Amino acid sequence: MSPAQRWSSPNERLPGHERILSASYDGLLRIWNMSSQVIVTSPSAGNGGHLSSVKAAKFVSPSQVASSGTDRTVRLWKYREASDDSPAVMSPQIELHSHKASVDSIAVHQPSSRILSASADHTVCLWSTRKSDAPAVPESSLSAHSSLGAKRRKVGPAVSTAQRGCLSILKSHTAPVSSVIFAPNDSTVAYSASWDHGLKTWDLTASTSIDTRSTSHALLSLVAIPDLNLVAAGTSARHITLVDPRASATKIVVMTLRGHTNAVVSLAIDPNNAYGLASGSHDGTCRVWDLRSTKTDKDGQVGQSMYTIGRESIGGALRTSGDGVKVFGVLWDPDIGIVSAGEDKSVQINRGQCADPVAPS
Repeated sequence: MSPAQRWSSPNERLPGHERILSASYDGLLRIWNMSSQVIVTSPSAGNGGHLSSVKAAKFVSPSQVASSGTDRTVRLWKYREASDDSPAVMSPQIELHSHKASVDSIAVHQPSSRILSASADHTVCLWSTRKSDAPAVPESSLSAHSSLGAKRRKVGPAVSTAQRGCLSILKSHTAPVSSVIFAPNDSTVAYSASWDHGLKTWDLTASTSIDTRSTSHALLSLVAIPDLNLVAAGTSARHITLVDPRASATKIVVMTLRGHTNAVVSLAIDPNNAYGLASGSHDGTCRVWDLRSTKTDKDGQVGQSMYTIGRESIGGALRTSGDGVKVFGVLWDPDIGIVSAGEDKSVQINRGQCADPVAPS
């Protein structure tokens, strides 16, 4: 199961009205209510859905969802809540083509109708969520996708979905790009993390890399910490690196957070505390950190987690390797709590230190 995402209308933040979006290696998206029920599932490959595993999903708005996956596409979906006389519906809206390999991360900036995507093809793409703004798809991208579809698409009714290309392709990384985010205070700036150990800053208007911060390990996840002017990056070396991305910064690594025993693949900030951070790892746990709780050693400022959340599918037990319970995504919501999704096919909700699992799909 891929990362979970949550949305609640700002005018309707009543208990039970929240929705959780999850994306899965089975190629499907699911939207859940707070009663652990799946209220809608995306169409299958033969009906306009992803052709293979879905790696990322986010709400663009209350009525639109974005997703991406190993079929090299970013997809937009129209979502409609259930009414008295009809069930909830998720229908394909636009297929976005350009990437030549798996699309493993997406970021959404709803006010500008823009999406960023990070791909194993070493690039970042910028897209529009509006069909009228998006350019046509290059023939080469469609040809590659058609070849992939011929191998993987199951027999089913024909579904006609609009296809569009990207607004720009950002090239500078030399290895797969694992994560990308918009700068929190400027939607014309983006940050990306890569297996090439680099954290890049992009000028989206000029489609240019304007700064690179080189670290010692492959970077697998990324989140901005706006109040501290920092970016946190999860690494393949089991720790979290905090970087000051500003051009004026004289020190690349500001702090290192240690405690996980496997790769750190997802990060989320505490919505109620500028110093709070949650991380999800392939060791099968989420950890919660207070960035004020640090000590100094030979490597500089070092932090340790405040507490550890295990997977309820194995009774909260901790496994060093995380086999069978790897965490793939984590989100911290001000009302719901810490939401995580994992290899155990479950979406789990933790309020404080108490686990509240959503039933497996």
